[in-house]
Amino acid sequence: MTKTKYDLAIILINYNSSEYTQRCISSILDKTNSVLKYQIIVIDNASENGDYESLNSFVTTLPKDTVQLHRSRINTGFGAGNMHGIQFANATYYLCINNDTLLLDDPIKRCYDFMEANADAALCGPQIYNERNEKTLSFDHFTSFAREVFGRKTPEILFSKPNRKKEYSTPISVDYVNGSFMFFRAVDFNSVGGFDTNIFLYFEECDICYRLKKKKKKTYFIPNASYMHHQGVSVNKTKMPIAIKIELKTSMFYVIRKNYGYLHYQLLRLVFIIRYGLTSLVKPKYFGLFYRILIGLPLGKSLKQKQVIRD
Repeated sequence: MTKTKYDLAIILINYNSSEYTQRCISSILDKTNSVLKYQIIVIDNASENGDYESLNSFVTTLPKDTVQLHRSRINTGFGAGNMHGIQFANATYYLCINNDTLLLDDPIKRCYDFMEANADAALCGPQIYNERNEKTLSFDHFTSFAREVFGRKTPEILFSKPNRKKEYSTPISVDYVNGSFMFFRAVDFNSVGGFDTNIFLYFEECDICYRLKKKKKKTYFIPNASYMHHQGVSVNKTKMPIAIKIELKTSMFYVIRKNYGYLHYQLLRLVFIIRYGLTSLVKPKYFGLFYRILIGLPLGKSLKQKQVIRD
């Protein structure tokens, strides 16, 4: 634990992408209003030695009281990597930000000001732009039977959820914001135990926002703050390997069973057994996903269980 109390602790995860991490750190240092007292905590999630050494060399050129680097000997995934970083945080707010992002204006100060003015907000997130300077979807609806079977428009029609594709000029309450930039009130994050470290990849933001909502705490989308997210660095969901698709579905079903119960989980699993059983007949590469759904998508077969401890 650091001795100095900061306004904000910024946590980044690096995994074999130090070039992006360095750019992200430089963007934060360049764009963030100096009135904020913040610390940047970088967790290296067991990257290859060359990638880690490159990042370490860069960090040693920066002020030690602002930027610190900690190396994990095992890849713990997104949620657990951020929880590792939280151990070194001593701040009123936490910002969990992807290393493949660049700040466009000063979204950190704008989010800080919003959180200071809105006590009911547990977290918020800005507008995302892609590399072509186009606005992209920045918030989503909780995963559920209706969303996964009938599509994301269904919650908007049935439950009056905000339209994800509409442009907004003022902050709005949403189910959850994109996990690439999550600005938390530390006391609220801590009150729900932070990220669920059973999840290796995907749906961490959905899960934590759902748990915060049960405590009557809100999540907000802030349209007048913005950042750029390198869409190509994160896995392209339309071209992702089957192993990653399986991991995504494993996390999704875990979150649904955890937050909605066994019946909800089983009904959705039945639909997916039929869907991917038929799909695998014409696209055999999907048989692995079909089989994993058939046996219940156990966490014991998650990619998390395949990680090894580095020497």
